[in-house]
Amino acid sequence: MFLFGCNAGAGNTCQGKERKIDPVVSTEWLAANSKLENLVILDVRAADKYESGHIPGAINAPVACWITERDGLELELPEKEDLFSLIGACGITESSPVVLVSSLPGPDEPPYPLADSNRVADTLIYAGVKNVAVLDGGYDKWVAEGRPVTTDVPEVKAVAYTGKVKEDMFVPLAYVENRIGKAILLDTRDAAVYAGEIIEPYTTKGGHIPTAKSLPARSIWNENWLYKDKGELRKLASEVIGDKDKEVIVYCGVGGYASSWWYVLTQMLDYKNVKFYDGSAQEWTKYHDMTLD
Repeated sequence: MFLFGCNAGAGNTCQGKERKIDPVVSTEWLAANSKLENLVILDVRAADKYESGHIPGAINAPVACWITERDGLELELPEKEDLFSLIGACGITESSPVVLVSSLPGPDEPPYPLADSNRVADTLIYAGVKNVAVLDGGYDKWVAEGRPVTTDVPEVKAVAYTGKVKEDMFVPLAYVENRIGKAILLDTRDAAVYAGEIIEPYTTKGGHIPTAKSLPARSIWNENWLYKDKGELRKLASEVIGDKDKEVIVYCGVGGYASSWWYVLTQMLDYKNVKFYDGSAQEWTKYHDMTLD
């Protein structure tokens, strides 16, 4: 049996020579490739949702397993040893094709479930897994199309995972402080939060990090919560970032939304120099003010 329970808060072309599957795959692709050698279908929904029904062959490691709280900050990376142990327990190797499955948000809900799948995808890539994909439309689209579901939990053969982490992918507060005015900072929170019209519960200060530009995570998806096509995403990114060769640092409230733009920029649009400020607004406002400029 394989089922993780955790107690915690909180169609595109392939990019890069090492990637063997597209970064976003369709339900049609998954149905046709469900027997792909070494494929891991990783359902990151909460355990109760997984237990009530999931894609055949999918294993469950909820998003809460892939994050930790550290120094009062939410959604921080687990220690390397804990992360590698979790990846190995999922039967994932560096070359395993991994397809992440999440739910879709409701009509009036924020896209947190989509950010969850991106967060886990980013974490796997950080740990050295080379073939990570996100299921477009998630479990909801799979079910809506009448595809098979099950409550059976598959047996998984654990492995000793020995990947190599991308040391320069996640950057600390001091790094961001030093790159103000030099790198492009992308604030991926909603525009009203960026503008200071709404203050999220993660901080008591409104506004954004000085020099940051607004590129909301919500803009990644269409109204039906499917990913926009590559051309649309490239246009959105280039209008805000400009020169594709510039260093980019993405952040959000606590490290959820930012994961979505990091994934799109690096895996779908082939941006080479994108950093992830995991502490995000929650950490920044402990030590600095925001700006409305």
